[in-house]
Amino acid sequence: MTNEPARRDMVRLAMTAPYLEREEEHALAVRWKEARDQEALHKITTAHMRLVISMASKFRSFGLPMSDLIQEGYVGLLEAAARFEPEREVRFSTYATWWIRASMQDYILRNWSIVRGGTSSAQKALFFNLRRLRAKLSRSDEPLSQPAMYRQISEALGVGEKDVALMDSRLSGPDTSLSQTFTDDESASSTRMDFLVDDRPLQDELVEDQIDTERRSVWLKEAMGVLNEREMRIIAKRRLSEDGATLESLGTELGISKERVRQIENRALEKLRAALVRDNPAVASTYA
Repeated sequence: MTNEPARRDMVRLAMTAPYLEREEEHALAVRWKEARDQEALHKITTAHMRLVISMASKFRSFGLPMSDLIQEGYVGLLEAAARFEPEREVRFSTYATWWIRASMQDYILRNWSIVRGGTSSAQKALFFNLRRLRAKLSRSDEPLSQPAMYRQISEALGVGEKDVALMDSRLSGPDTSLSQTFTDDESASSTRMDFLVDDRPLQDELVEDQIDTERRSVWLKEAMGVLNEREMRIIAKRRLSEDGATLESLGTELGISKERVRQIENRALEKLRAALVRDNPAVASTYA
């Protein structure tokens, strides 16, 4: 990271660098593109560093070091020089502006917060234009409610109102560490992490439930062996399917009355219960 004296020297050098006339700029660009003339590249970039510094000043409100913004802008300037096509008869400053701004914006998005925001073009537009649009709408003759303001911003930038509200809340304050204490006495205070509650079961409870479920499935499969074909069919459709068949539908399917289906079901359940208790004493208390 560039220190403050070095940054001041850089700014001073950039502001005293001579402007390039169109013909000179074109000749330097041709020398760089065709012969990779380092001196030509140096003259082009030095002459346009004032553009980098000017653009960096527009992003100072995001609270990042000015020296870092200038360095990132210089990276964008070099990228522009590498891609510039002098035969198109476009001034280099016009072409380089996009690359400088893009480089700075990417740096801001990576470093402004430890929480990464959206990287789509719409999300970037929201991040860099929300404050400006809010200020503009706040100056309107008729005061707008927050929902109305969010709605107009979402329509202007092509993003959802929820995205606008979320971004607004993020821009309203700095990141807060979960390790931050509530008092100055760190040895006797609580952190924000202490007040986070997770309602989900503990991992050992989840594993225990999974093991118990698998064990019961094995026991049931073994116990089903005591049933005859019709009993097994009724139990499977009445008790082991998600949509549990009705007594009436099973009676029609088997050609018996629904009362007879109920009797067979109860007898099958008694047989299963007896088999489970006999073969697995650990489950005897469940049916006590």
